[in-house]
Amino acid sequence: MEIKSLAATLAVALLAGACTSTPRVVAPTSAAEVGEFRAGTGILKGYLSPAELPDSLALLPPPPSADSPVLAADTATFLNLTKLQDTPRGAMAVKDADLHFPEAASTFSCALGVQISEQATPNLNMLLRRTLTDTGLATYKAKDKYVRTRPFVMYQTATCTPKEEASLAKDGSYPSGHSAIGWGWALVLVELAPDRADAILQRGRAFSQSRAICGVHWQSDIEAGRLVGSAAVARLHGNAVFNAQMAAAKDEIVKARAAGTPQSAACAAEAATIAGSSSMAP
Repeated sequence: MEIKSLAATLAVALLAGACTSTPRVVAPTSAAEVGEFRAGTGILKGYLSPAELPDSLALLPPPPSADSPVLAADTATFLNLTKLQDTPRGAMAVKDADLHFPEAASTFSCALGVQISEQATPNLNMLLRRTLTDTGLATYKAKDKYVRTRPFVMYQTATCTPKEEASLAKDGSYPSGHSAIGWGWALVLVELAPDRADAILQRGRAFSQSRAICGVHWQSDIEAGRLVGSAAVARLHGNAVFNAQMAAAKDEIVKARAAGTPQSAACAAEAATIAGSSSMAP
């Protein structure tokens, strides 16, 4: 009996030790606690260190050459999609260009069926803010190597965000950072709400195609950006804080749905706008 009692005591002690040796990871929801990637920008630090980011230069081929069929297709798409700038789809593209929070938080609210904000869904909001940095930064090895000229610069045309043209002209076009971000967001949200996958992925695709409508990216930039965004999300799954924030965000979505989130007229209009322009996108 004494031996059995001793064994039971040791088992309890070992179990307690195992529990205390792996403390629960808590993901911060405060911007002040996370800190800015660059002071004064409002862009927060990502989950990944620079060394942990996927290598876009290793992942991607060089951008299309001047005489390639791919560049010919890029040009045709540019001429086709920029015609949408003065339509409701063009207005959506202007909205998609703005990566500043709190405005950007609502980008996927309709597709998700949940209002995303710092107040209503703090963990979900922080997921979007921090993955923006990881997915966007992951594009820069290739951007800085190739420094591809953007279509609006090559053709001397207007964009849907004229105030950004001077800075965009100095920034490499390949791959698209916005596309990496938007597709990365879509993949994260699909994992949190797989039943909304179709709507979320359609919105993610539309978000990246907005860059072609604005005339600031070639189609091949956009497709390369989606690949880099996918690679960044895959890397993020090895990060404990990201995984903890995902779990907390999933709980927020469940609670928000239980409380009821009726679809608005604006959401119906968004869906109609995406559907109406999808036939023009490659």
